Amino acid sequence: MEFDCEGLRRLLGKVRTTRRAGSGAPGSRERFEPWPGCLLAVVHCLVMGLGAQAGWTEAGCGYKFRDLTVEELKNVNMFFPHFRYSMDTYVFKDSSQKDLLNFTGTVPVMYQGNTYNIPIRLWILDSHPFAPPICFLKPTANMGISVGKHVDAQGRIYLPYLQNWTHPKSVIVGLIKEMIAKFQEELPLYSLSSSDEARQVDLLAYIAKITEGVSDINSKNWANHENKTVNKITVVGGGELGVACTLAISAKGIADRLVLLDLSEGTKEGMMDLDIFNLPNVEISKDLSASAHSKVIIFTVNSLGSSQSYLDVVQRNVDMFRAFVPALGHYSQYSVLLVASQPVEIMTYVTWKLSAFPANRVIGIGCNLDSQRLQYIITNVLKAETSGKEVWVIGEQGEDKVTKWGGQEETMSHNSQVQLSNRAMELLRVKGQRSWSVGLSVADLVDSLVNNKKKVHSVSILAKGYYDIKSEVFLSLPCILGTSGVLEVIKSTMKEDRVTEKLQSSASSIYDLQQQLKL
Repeated sequence: MEFDCEGLRRLLGKVRTTRRAGSGAPGSRERFEPWPGCLLAVVHCLVMGLGAQAGWTEAGCGYKFRDLTVEELKNVNMFFPHFRYSMDTYVFKDSSQKDLLNFTGTVPVMYQGNTYNIPIRLWILDSHPFAPPICFLKPTANMGISVGKHVDAQGRIYLPYLQNWTHPKSVIVGLIKEMIAKFQEELPLYSLSSSDEARQVDLLAYIAKITEGVSDINSKNWANHENKTVNKITVVGGGELGVACTLAISAKGIADRLVLLDLSEGTKEGMMDLDIFNLPNVEISKDLSASAHSKVIIFTVNSLGSSQSYLDVVQRNVDMFRAFVPALGHYSQYSVLLVASQPVEIMTYVTWKLSAFPANRVIGIGCNLDSQRLQYIITNVLKAETSGKEVWVIGEQGEDKVTKWGGQEETMSHNSQVQLSNRAMELLRVKGQRSWSVGLSVADLVDSLVNNKKKVHSVSILAKGYYDIKSEVFLSLPCILGTSGVLEVIKSTMKEDRVTEKLQSSASSIYDLQQQLKL
């Protein structure tokens, strides 16, 4: 369906247009700012393709499901007729830009007996209604943002309704109703004193340039909440491994509060038993916001599809992680992310990329279990005297892992080390990695992280720069762990050609697979 731009303006009579800088130049874009009373016509015009006739780029007006979008916005207008619609440029986290339809207005929120009009702004993606809107608060200069379960420092809004968005069940009106309900529990804005308003103007200018990502802006609300919650741990995944991690951490008494997020449909047997017997300080939830302010988040989920290739299996895990890692990162912006999902090296890399966390706070369980077992076998089974030297299993989980001895002095000959390692590794190979044993290993790592043990573990970290590895891959290396994640990587002063060759080979194969994934 084609529209005559000027004819539509004359027909409406109330639409004013403004050009951005460079008006009249090739590629310039018009911005439509409708007055109240003609919203639906303008929305229809914008979504159905008026932008293309006005000289906008195709990226600016490529709404894929135009009729569905128009029908839904008609419904929004019935419930919230005061919303104002416009087409503006949205900047994504990767710095790409797109002209998107958006609307602003206020929603009434009843809080402690008073009604507050909370200003919001919703951006409609060009894949709507199959993708949820991007939602922000739109505070004025005399308002401050209360960072909490559902709002970050830039005012972006996170809700279970957004996380679980599915067409045709999910609609914008339903989203706004849940938004109002959540804001009634925790008011997202507060009034600033006059002395704070100048700083708020600068903050609003900063927010206007940012649409996604983690900021260095802190909040007094965050600090207060952190003081109340001491050691909160979240386990993501209600399968055997998730339950095993929950039981192991609970048995160690590490967590003041332990949240088990079950993201599957229905109730699994292990989850039901946990619910029945009601472990102290353990909460079972399907709501991602229940993880808010965790010190450590443990990922145990794995895709259970019958895919045809290994790449398909890994891609299914990547797709699953894409759905919840960014939100969990938002709810616990200062946590350490501990990955137990398989393949652990690749899924740790995926978690790092999706979360945008610093590399020292994204760790895979790697070869920690194998290292602990190897040291036990050497000391207690083979009864070997190692003069206090530690040995770790490092590299890639599986057949390509390799042993590394610690210490700077040659208290044992190289041949003795190799022979002892080989004998121990033969015994280690018959040991499987069952869920309960991995759960115990995870609890050991969490203990070091939460209680700042500064203990050495062989865990998957960003290996770029070590052993002449030049690509962004995660491999197990011996590290000192503490509350901020990886505190230090244990470096060897001895030449280790065999180890270097193995690690570089693993890094190359992992990198090749990563390049085939769609993040």
